[in-house]
Amino acid sequence: MENYILNVKREHSTWGARKIRERLLRRFSGIPIPAKSTIHAVLDRHGLVERRGRVRRRAQGTELSFGKNPNELWCTDFKGEFLLGNDHYCYPLTVTDHASRYLLTCEALSSTKENYAFTVFERLFKERGLPANIRSDNGVPFASAHALFNLSKLAVWWLRLGIGIERIKPGHPQQNGRHERMHLTLKKEATKPASRNFLQQQARFDKFMEVFNNERPHEALDMKCPTEVYQPSKRIYQGLPDIDYPLHDRVIVVTRCGRICLGKKKINFSTVFAGQAVGIKEVHDDIWLVSFMDYDLGYFDLETRVLEPLENPFGPKVLPM
Repeated sequence: MENYILNVKREHSTWGARKIRERLLRRFSGIPIPAKSTIHAVLDRHGLVERRGRVRRRAQGTELSFGKNPNELWCTDFKGEFLLGNDHYCYPLTVTDHASRYLLTCEALSSTKENYAFTVFERLFKERGLPANIRSDNGVPFASAHALFNLSKLAVWWLRLGIGIERIKPGHPQQNGRHERMHLTLKKEATKPASRNFLQQQARFDKFMEVFNNERPHEALDMKCPTEVYQPSKRIYQGLPDIDYPLHDRVIVVTRCGRICLGKKKINFSTVFAGQAVGIKEVHDDIWLVSFMDYDLGYFDLETRVLEPLENPFGPKVLPM
């Protein structure tokens, strides 16, 4: 079907999605025909869409960076859960600065739920400022398997703060190797045997951080301690900045149930963007582009009212050669 769409477009270069869909309806009877927004997304993906007005940069995410200087890259993960003496599971949330190896936090949490992670990261941003990028795996709460582009509310919040998100490839923990090696040391020195409760376990994590950052020399740092290399970020956390969309027709706040409301029409979007402002722009007759900050996310039409996503700008990347 996609090849037929492309062939029709090449044969009739001035035709848009509406005319191509009509050709499909006449050519293929008895089978489902893609929506106009889907056809438009196919054309866009192959560079066959002429954009109206000013050319707008479509952000494509970033490659995994080297993070050579402090705060260029933070790495985060949950160290594997373990059972405390009181039979409650502990989920340690850890964050390190890639360049200096500085262990920014190690929090003994009772769950991997997003609201706990929000609290930890907001406190961390207030204390240390904002990093340029944060690298994580594809698990909860950093990503959401069933959401648009596998984003989570936590990842959307990071994007709003101007923080780039980097995801390692599934099954490739070596792409977060420094952080994983720290986890091995943490496991040996601060979890065996486990403490009786969360307060006692957090006290051990705090002691581990003190030694790891201020006393333990690192060969990769020319035998310096992380605290001798790390310095807080100059990017001060001041809450969420405003978003504007000067090149779009409308700015719409996504509803709590993850919908975009355009007049009486409700377009299914994504709950991870609930409460966020997105820009929409009619790029062709009844075909609308949805953007979040610098990211073009997809198209919808008012007939099907379903978003047709563009190529994922947040997918796992590889280290540049």
